[in-house]
Amino acid sequence: MPTPRVKIPASAAKGEVFEVKTTIDHDMESGQRKDKDGKPIPRKIINRFVCTYNGKEVFSADWAAAISANPYLSFFLTATESGTIEMKWHEDGGQVFAASQAITVN
Repeated sequence: MPTPRVKIPASAAKGEVFEVKTTIDHDMESGQRKDKDGKPIPRKIINRFVCTYNGKEVFSADWAAAISANPYLSFFLTATESGTIEMKWHEDGGQVFAASQAITVN
Protein backbone atom coordinates (compact mmCIF):
# COMPACT_ATOMS: atom_id res chain seq x y z
CA MET A 1 0.00 0.00 0.00
CA PRO A 2 1.53 3.35 -0.99
CA THR A 3 2.37 5.59 1.95
CA PRO A 4 2.23 9.37 1.50
CA ARG A 5 4.43 11.63 3.64
CA VAL A 6 4.12 15.40 3.98
CA LYS A 7 6.30 18.04 5.61
CA ILE A 8 4.69 21.44 6.26
CA PRO A 9 5.54 23.93 9.01
CA ALA A 10 3.09 23.86 11.94
CA SER A 11 2.80 27.65 11.87
CA ALA A 12 3.65 30.64 9.70
CA ALA A 13 3.17 34.40 9.72
CA LYS A 14 0.39 35.80 7.54
CA GLY A 15 1.84 36.42 4.07
CA GLU A 16 4.89 34.22 4.67
CA VAL A 17 5.93 31.90 1.85
CA PHE A 18 6.57 28.36 3.09
CA GLU A 19 7.73 25.12 1.50
CA VAL A 20 5.60 21.99 1.19
CA LYS A 21 7.54 18.73 0.76
CA THR A 22 5.79 15.51 -0.23
CA THR A 23 6.66 11.99 -1.21
CA ILE A 24 4.76 8.76 -1.65
CA ASP A 25 6.16 5.23 -1.53
CA HIS A 26 5.03 3.82 -4.88
CA ASP A 27 6.69 1.53 -7.45
CA MET A 28 5.34 3.56 -10.41
CA GLU A 29 5.16 0.56 -12.76
CA SER A 30 5.38 1.99 -16.30
CA GLY A 31 3.91 -0.99 -18.14
CA GLN A 32 7.11 -1.45 -20.16
CA ARG A 33 8.65 -4.25 -18.08
CA LYS A 34 7.92 -7.97 -18.23
CA ASP A 35 7.61 -10.48 -15.40
CA LYS A 36 9.75 -13.64 -15.08
CA ASP A 37 7.43 -15.45 -17.54
CA GLY A 38 7.81 -12.72 -20.17
CA LYS A 39 4.32 -11.29 -19.68
CA PRO A 40 3.96 -7.49 -19.57
CA ILE A 41 3.50 -6.02 -16.09
CA PRO A 42 0.47 -3.70 -16.29
CA ARG A 43 1.00 0.04 -15.92
CA LYS A 44 0.16 1.34 -12.45
CA ILE A 45 1.38 4.86 -11.70
CA ILE A 46 0.39 7.93 -9.75
CA ASN A 47 -0.97 10.03 -12.62
CA ARG A 48 -2.21 13.14 -10.79
CA PHE A 49 -1.31 15.10 -7.67
CA VAL A 50 -3.60 17.78 -6.18
CA CYS A 51 -3.03 20.06 -3.18
CA THR A 52 -5.81 22.06 -1.54
CA TYR A 53 -5.59 24.75 1.14
CA ASN A 54 -8.85 24.96 3.12
CA GLY A 55 -10.63 23.20 0.26
CA LYS A 56 -9.33 25.48 -2.52
CA GLU A 57 -7.00 23.93 -5.11
CA VAL A 58 -3.62 25.69 -4.92
CA PHE A 59 -1.32 23.29 -6.80
CA SER A 60 -1.72 20.31 -9.12
CA ALA A 61 0.44 18.20 -11.41
CA ASP A 62 -0.31 15.57 -14.06
CA TRP A 63 2.30 12.83 -14.16
CA ALA A 64 3.21 10.29 -16.85
CA ALA A 65 5.08 6.99 -16.91
CA ALA A 66 8.50 8.71 -16.88
CA ILE A 67 8.10 9.82 -13.22
CA SER A 68 10.43 7.88 -10.92
CA ALA A 69 9.39 5.41 -8.26
CA ASN A 70 8.64 6.99 -4.86
CA PRO A 71 8.09 10.45 -6.39
CA TYR A 72 9.18 13.48 -4.35
CA LEU A 73 7.61 16.89 -4.91
CA SER A 74 8.40 20.26 -3.36
CA PHE A 75 6.55 23.54 -3.92
CA PHE A 76 5.82 26.82 -2.14
CA LEU A 77 2.60 28.33 -0.79
CA THR A 78 1.72 31.62 0.88
CA ALA A 79 0.23 31.52 4.38
CA THR A 80 -3.16 33.22 4.15
CA GLU A 81 -5.18 31.73 7.01
CA SER A 82 -5.11 28.91 9.53
CA GLY A 83 -6.52 25.65 8.27
CA THR A 84 -5.76 22.39 6.55
CA ILE A 85 -3.51 21.61 3.63
CA GLU A 86 -4.54 18.36 1.95
CA MET A 87 -2.72 16.40 -0.72
CA LYS A 88 -4.15 13.66 -2.92
CA TRP A 89 -2.28 11.27 -5.20
CA HIS A 90 -4.47 9.66 -7.90
CA GLU A 91 -3.41 6.24 -9.20
CA ASP A 92 -4.32 4.47 -12.44
CA GLY A 93 -7.52 2.55 -11.79
CA GLY A 94 -9.01 5.29 -9.61
CA GLN A 95 -7.45 4.67 -6.19
CA VAL A 96 -6.65 7.87 -4.28
CA PHE A 97 -4.14 8.26 -1.44
CA ALA A 98 -4.42 11.32 0.81
CA ALA A 99 -2.52 13.11 3.54
CA SER A 100 -3.26 16.37 5.31
CA GLN A 101 -1.74 18.65 7.88
CA ALA A 102 -2.97 21.70 9.78
CA ILE A 103 -1.18 25.02 9.69
CA THR A 104 -1.65 27.92 12.11
CA VAL A 105 -1.27 31.38 10.61
CA ASN A 106 -0.39 34.14 13.06
